Order: sequence, then C-alpha cells, then structure tokens
Amino acid sequence: MDLEIQQRVKDTVDKLGAENVVVILGGAEAESAGLSAETVTAGDPTFAGPLASVELGLRVYHVVEDELKAEFDESVYEEQCGMMEMVLDVDAIKEEVGNVRKEYTKFND
Repeated sequence: MDLEIQQRVKDTVDKLGAENVVVILGGAEAESAGLSAETVTAGDPTFAGPLASVELGLRVYHVVEDELKAEFDESVYEEQCGMMEMVLDVDAIKEEVGNVRKEYTKFND
C-alpha cells in the first residue's frame, strides 16, 4: 500500500473514527493483499509510511471474499469482478486477508 493511500486511510480514520471505516482491497496477489490488510490493521510492516506503528485495527476485506461479495448486486459483481476471479488464486487471497483480519481487527461486524 503506497504512502498516499496510507495517508488517506489515516485521514479518514481521524475524521470518521476507526469503528466506522471498512477497507476493501482488490489486489491480485495474496501476499500483497495480506500486506495491505496488515498495514490498515497492525500498522505498516515496512515502517516507511504514515501508518508505521499505527495500529488502527480496521475491518478489512478483499473484494473476492464471500462476506463482501454477498453485499454486491450479483450482475454488477459478475461484470466487474467475474473475469478477475478466474485468474486469481481466490482461496489464497481469502486465507491471507482472513488470517490478518482475525489476528488484528479490533472491531466486530
């Protein structure tokens, strides 16, 4: 997650409160999605950005996770994400983001 996006997340949390923010990821690889999830929950693991050592504990989901997917209109999801699901390792992404969420998220749905 680049420094600009980290700052946007931090500013949004400062404005709305962490309990009111949900981060939705769309990265194509499990490892990068996991790093982004960790950044918005436990803090930037590279210690380089605005979220270094900032434990926001935000709720975080990847767009391919069933909990989030169920929130979208099925036809819109299929049009926007259907092809993506065919080429991604969806199970690895779900596992990676889910593990980070279980370990670091401070807020329950």
